[in-house]
Amino acid sequence: ISGYSLVIQARDSGTPPLSSSVTVNVDISDVNDNSPVFTPANYTAVIQENKPVGTSILQLVVTDKDSFHNGPPFTFTILTGNEEEEFTLDPHGILRSAVIFKHMVATEYVLCVQAKDSGKPQQVSHTYIQVRVIEESIHKPTAIPLEIFIVTMEDDFPGGVIGKIHATDQDVYDVLTYTLKSEQKSLFKVNSHDGKIIALGGLDNGKYVLNVSVSDGRFQVPIDVVVHVEQLLQEMLQNTVTIRFENVSPEDFVGLHMHGFRRTLRNAVLSQKQDSLHIISIQPVAGSNQLDMLFAVQMHSGGFYKPAYLIQKLTNARRHLENVIRISAILEKNCSGLDCQEQHCEQSLSIDSHSLMTYSTARISFVCPRFYRNVRCMC
Repeated sequence: ISGYSLVIQARDSGTPPLSSSVTVNVDISDVNDNSPVFTPANYTAVIQENKPVGTSILQLVVTDKDSFHNGPPFTFTILTGNEEEEFTLDPHGILRSAVIFKHMVATEYVLCVQAKDSGKPQQVSHTYIQVRVIEESIHKPTAIPLEIFIVTMEDDFPGGVIGKIHATDQDVYDVLTYTLKSEQKSLFKVNSHDGKIIALGGLDNGKYVLNVSVSDGRFQVPIDVVVHVEQLLQEMLQNTVTIRFENVSPEDFVGLHMHGFRRTLRNAVLSQKQDSLHIISIQPVAGSNQLDMLFAVQMHSGGFYKPAYLIQKLTNARRHLENVIRISAILEKNCSGLDCQEQHCEQSLSIDSHSLMTYSTARISFVCPRFYRNVRCMC
């Protein structure tokens, strides 16, 4: 407890008794009675041979229960095990290589490290670090090609994470890093540590081929990453049809069914090969295991097929479509729960282009805006 606040009252013996109060603050000053604590108590680390001088091997984690002026900053010292000065330890507790290690020369080092706090008198603690030198990487990384589909309203893409590169390496201790060619960084970024791909705002309609590579420090491997950007037209929203699927997650639909269903759907509803099928959004149905897919079909001449026409086509081809995935319903109007009696049900659809949903698998990623369906009774 760092302090107490006491309210003290003095009361006299008169009639009536009179009193006054005063507040007394008592601060408890800290004595440096706690040593620094290493977490964990001792460390093990590895470094591959032939890594350049200055390679980071380990980050020490030290805490102190004393107040801030009796704790950090800590002073680190390698007491034993570094007689040939193969290692350096910086003020932040990062252990680095000071030589290029060779597996044939030595396979293991044991260092005793001291941490000293900033109190008076100073308190010290010790830890042991076992560093193993392993053979350099012998296997190249392997990465899965990634295809990304982005659907956005006209010139209104806010940016964000659009997918993740999946890469592996048979060398157990290899650390993979991802890089993107510099001229593409004005539109995209790649997280160097985990391979997440980030698109910046304002992407134009079209196809982008990203020059991405993954490296284990010795081998560098290119990765095929293709990004397709499709901008929605406002007219599409007035001519949409929803197909509701049963028992499927968005990720499973994207990774397992979307390509096949898209092909089957094109054959079912397109009147001419030049017509275009636009998948606008996919979205889970709240409180269920169902999934809605919103789409529209654009004629070669530029207009859009009416929902009633598409629904007729879908109804005729439903059994064929269900060879790919189970369909729960085909919706033009979703007025369940409304009793309009002699009135008509009107549906309106709105798109929130700044609320993007990213459904990502190892091979394919689908990024689309969230949509809202509103219904009301009309005369």
